[in-house]
Amino acid sequence: MRLFRPPVWAQDLLFALFITVMQVQGTLASDNAGQKTLPGTGYLLLILSGAVIVVRRRWPVPVFAVTALASVTYYALDYPDGPGWLGLFVALYTLTALGDGRRSLFIAGGGITVLTVCWLAAATDIEPRAAIGWVFFRIGASIMSAALGESVRSRRVIAADAVERAVREGQARADAERLRIAREVHDTVAHAIAIINVQSGVTAHVLDKRPEQAREALRVIEETSSRALEEMRAVLGVLQLPGLEGIDDLADRARQAGLEVDVAACSLPPDVPKVVGSAVYRIVQESITNVIRHAGATRVTVALDCGADAVLVRVADDGAGPAEAERPGRGLLGMRERCRLLGGEFDAGPVPGGGFAVTARLPLVPA
Repeated sequence: MRLFRPPVWAQDLLFALFITVMQVQGTLASDNAGQKTLPGTGYLLLILSGAVIVVRRRWPVPVFAVTALASVTYYALDYPDGPGWLGLFVALYTLTALGDGRRSLFIAGGGITVLTVCWLAAATDIEPRAAIGWVFFRIGASIMSAALGESVRSRRVIAADAVERAVREGQARADAERLRIAREVHDTVAHAIAIINVQSGVTAHVLDKRPEQAREALRVIEETSSRALEEMRAVLGVLQLPGLEGIDDLADRARQAGLEVDVAACSLPPDVPKVVGSAVYRIVQESITNVIRHAGATRVTVALDCGADAVLVRVADDGAGPAEAERPGRGLLGMRERCRLLGGEFDAGPVPGGGFAVTARLPLVPA
């Protein structure tokens, strides 16, 4: 039985609420809270740095900036120390985990440097002096949060590269096999056509004067064409395009890359045209590749539904989707073109409540 899992927006809301409560309650329960009074501004800063976590997936850089500014202000005002840095650590992790490995690390490194200077400056007159150990804890934990996020991002990229490399190698082998088959077909057809051409010429020449010889030429034409068809069937029989039956293998490879993949498929009729099944396979393949490389998602749902006249495929994830500044990649354009060539419909974009979805409808009788 599958456990209930709330949507992404609900998870983020609950997590932000948890962080906010932990920051406020933990600070009030700390020893320093008994020595210093936490004014309204302190409450506001703790609540702000926790609540802003709810949108960390969509705007990781602004969220990090808000949490860092709140932390600098909080400690500059000499408010009671406590776990008011939880939101900052989460923001740093999210920034590097969903980043690009360069700009995100530069922002994280610069931010940690500024925070270190501000924290140390605010702790110059800290009492007791042993409490300065918490300052170094914040610095170290900030670095570890950024490093952990970068590690997760790197692992995801390495897994995606491995999947993509395996797909490229498989495609290269398939291309080499198709080239060999093309040569075989060319040789078979060229030989058969040459013989048929000669025999048909003989038939036309001797049809009226020597019908027996014409009959023999027609028999040779029949045998040659029949043999050529058998050879072509044998050659083309090994040329198998990936279809609906390969989607489970795609899901298994994505699970190896660290994604949680659910495949929900209706009972598909056995007579789905191969060109439609191959198009569905390629759409699912490209969608999962995009999720691994760009979406920062942890869960993907692949849904297949077959109606009387069309196959509907939907690939949805719980990630942020492409950034608004990014141009549409060749993957989305390629999927749209596949649908257009078959007379189908294609749509891709964010979904309400968070996440990104690719939806395609392909007619069972391709245009």
